[in-house]
Amino acid sequence: MAATDDRARKRPNSVWLTERPPLKRKAEQPAGLDLDKIVAATVRLLDAEGLSKFSMRRLAAELGVTAMSVYWYVDTKDDLLELAVDAVAGEMALPDESDAGADWRDQLRTLAVGYRDMLLGHPWAARLLGEFINIGPHSTAFSNATQRVMRRSGLEADQASGALASLFHFVYGFSTIRATHEARCRAADMSLDDYFEQVVAALSDRPEFAEMLEPSTRVGEVRRGGSVVEMLDRDFAFALDLQIAGIEAMRDGPAG
Repeated sequence: MAATDDRARKRPNSVWLTERPPLKRKAEQPAGLDLDKIVAATVRLLDAEGLSKFSMRRLAAELGVTAMSVYWYVDTKDDLLELAVDAVAGEMALPDESDAGADWRDQLRTLAVGYRDMLLGHPWAARLLGEFINIGPHSTAFSNATQRVMRRSGLEADQASGALASLFHFVYGFSTIRATHEARCRAADMSLDDYFEQVVAALSDRPEFAEMLEPSTRVGEVRRGGSVVEMLDRDFAFALDLQIAGIEAMRDGPAG
């Protein structure tokens, strides 16, 4: 019975569920240092160098303080990473819900595009979103907004969570693969367009890849001056339209 009670009392680890005593300034603490500045520096470092190179010592050096000064504000590196991922979640645009006549489809697009842009702008966030429970204020505000918009779609309550999963898992997968691809191109000091041209040139005379390369209009489009980024943006927009159309179809079909 005691073991069962222990399991019931155990909470998931999260900086948002940890109660820390109020900070009391110590004489040796650097002037001007606070948690907001630490989190902002963490985001800058993660954007510049990636998750694998991030360390508390590297962060302290960036801030011009000792590592112990940083630990005065957070208990662990994971706590700081959780704060950072919620900070970038605050960049995602939320729809204006004051207009009762606003189209829920447009509002879903706003949310989906904001999620994509956050993942592309901060590639390290994708992994952390899968490691933490994401209950910080910005993440919660985004989640609540998606729930409210989905309720306006007309789907039954027991369908809404699946619809949201379908939509945002698509955005997550699309954006994470693209961000990883872009990172590899940067590491090789080449653009997406250059990489695309190299791949097409390497495969164009190989018959086993002919069917895969058959949509030559896309290849020609890039070669005529369009960019790979423009092509990917159009693919995303069309795929997003398909997701929203699927929600409408399920709402209006026999199951709905």
